[in-house]
Amino acid sequence: MAKMYYAKDCDINYLNGKKIAIIGYGSQGHAHALNLKDSGCDVCVGLRAGSKNWSVAEKDGLKVMTVPEAAKWGDIVMMLINDEVQADVYKSEIAPHMTEGKALAFAHGFNIRYQQIVPPAGVDVFMAAPKGPGHTVRSQYVNGKTMPRSEILQFLADALQVDADWLAGRTGSAQNFSSEKLNSGSTKLPTEFNFCPHPDTVNGSSAAGSVQSSAFSKRSDSVQKKTSSRQDGSDFSAPSASQPTLFKKSSKLNNVLYDVRGPVVDEAAKMEERGTHVLKLNIGNPAPFGFRTPDEIIYDMSHQLSDCEGYSASQGLFSARKAIMQYAQLKKLPNVTIDDIYTGNGVSELINLSMSALLDDGDEILIPSPDYPLWTACATLAGGKAVHYLCDEQSNWYPDISDMKKKINDRTKALVIINPNNPTGALYPKEVLQQIVDLAREHHLIIFSDEIYDRLVMDGQEHISIASLAPDLFCVTFSGLSKSHMIAGFRIGWMILSGNKSIAADYIEGLKMLSNMRLCSNVPAQSIVQTALGGHQSVESYIVPGGRIYEQREYIYNALTDIPGISAVKPQAAFYMFPKIDTKKFDIVNDEKFALDLLRDKKLLIVHGGGFNWKEPDHFRVVYLPRIEILKEAVEKIGDFLSYYRQ
Repeated sequence: MAKMYYAKDCDINYLNGKKIAIIGYGSQGHAHALNLKDSGCDVCVGLRAGSKNWSVAEKDGLKVMTVPEAAKWGDIVMMLINDEVQADVYKSEIAPHMTEGKALAFAHGFNIRYQQIVPPAGVDVFMAAPKGPGHTVRSQYVNGKTMPRSEILQFLADALQVDADWLAGRTGSAQNFSSEKLNSGSTKLPTEFNFCPHPDTVNGSSAAGSVQSSAFSKRSDSVQKKTSSRQDGSDFSAPSASQPTLFKKSSKLNNVLYDVRGPVVDEAAKMEERGTHVLKLNIGNPAPFGFRTPDEIIYDMSHQLSDCEGYSASQGLFSARKAIMQYAQLKKLPNVTIDDIYTGNGVSELINLSMSALLDDGDEILIPSPDYPLWTACATLAGGKAVHYLCDEQSNWYPDISDMKKKINDRTKALVIINPNNPTGALYPKEVLQQIVDLAREHHLIIFSDEIYDRLVMDGQEHISIASLAPDLFCVTFSGLSKSHMIAGFRIGWMILSGNKSIAADYIEGLKMLSNMRLCSNVPAQSIVQTALGGHQSVESYIVPGGRIYEQREYIYNALTDIPGISAVKPQAAFYMFPKIDTKKFDIVNDEKFALDLLRDKKLLIVHGGGFNWKEPDHFRVVYLPRIEILKEAVEKIGDFLSYYRQ
């Protein structure tokens, strides 16, 4: 039976004579450990051998032990490592030392609530949940403060005309508060508080602005606008001291969306900051779900780090480009030399670079719908117009060739394909690719092919690079290691120029210019490309029957399509599925609202179809990287939500 304790129940004397082991030294770990140490408690930090934080903790004056040593030493063991690894670490390194009379503590209740960790009888369990991120927990302690209650924090933010998250040290901007809100009189002082102006303010006004409230000194006089004359004789108004200039985002961003990390994700982040656990099925990040970087890659990078301190050539290390060139040969890409290879900080950087080098204002480029929204965003930012051609759900999400034809005009410069596809998981067969090549040949278009998932193909199917079918056209092929080798955070991708490069000589010169401007991509990550592309491919064990990705795909497809009102095309590649919702059954007219309501009701994060430039409110994307027991929980949440949800 859980029991709640409050501030009045707290007494640090309860910790007298107790040894406290803090497992982890990240954001919360360092704050808890240092605050306890400075409060006179006997503290040690438990870390894995070789952890980069070992020396940091020692420098901070803390005892450091391995995790098993710390667990054996401590009377209280505080788990402050990431939720997704807690269970494994507990079972292998901590559980043997949790004897009767000890206590196991958490800052977040996920692993206890869902019985990922089950302590033995005689071990107490408690949670001390922080009210802010670790650096704020620490700074509040150092300054003799605590985090204010949410209503007081919001009042202070309103008074200062700043964002509450920014004031709390989380996220946000110091200048996103509208003067209209202030002038409307909506800012009210809590009745139990009586604020006086800071001595540094004048007449109750500061550089951050003034509040029209009786709790503050009223201005004696209104601020007069200062004017001066331009050379042409016209006057302009200078900003007053009480109304600082607001710097707005570029208008180029008005038509840019990237809802893979967008408003719904922002809401999820706020919920997590308030202590709510959110189950995330929104982004293809392998690491949180237990897909670890192969040991061989870690080993090779560690041995090469001392040689990776300087810049590389702008296009990349010779060894990396050589390995990529050889991989291109295996994929049968025509006319590729080592000078046709460009490495980048993930494929994302190279997409941006390739669009910026190609598009002038008003130029058009064909991009699939649904798409990976970065393509549309980068084309738009480059001044071009993204024209979306349909992928047909009734034809396994293959591109609709007739729709592509209708949307080509004299301003169209290129077309984009994403194969294997994100967000649908579709894999395009040779006959479809050939039709696209024929279309590009007829209209003299560049082909951009995003093939980042080319090694995540299931059901005995084979991925074909479209460039291998187009030796007479100019093609740019994108790939990388983030998905196939589960090293998304290393940020290493590449693009390969192939085919008839003579027709794109000037464009290639532009690519070189932009590549030179960013000096080079991540050199340590480049150093492992050769190792990664050669030898055994560990991902192969994931995509066959019995492998994690294969079995998780089977489960999510069957489980979701068993829900009345949900249908889906079974994906053949990648680790995404794009289910369809019966909008009439659920009266859904806004898919973003659907995603937001699901998040708030069920603490489950997905991306709505509109986030992938799909125009109808009838789809959403799920990532099936989590283990089946987590996917089962997610599907149950979706099913229950749809049993009562109506817009």
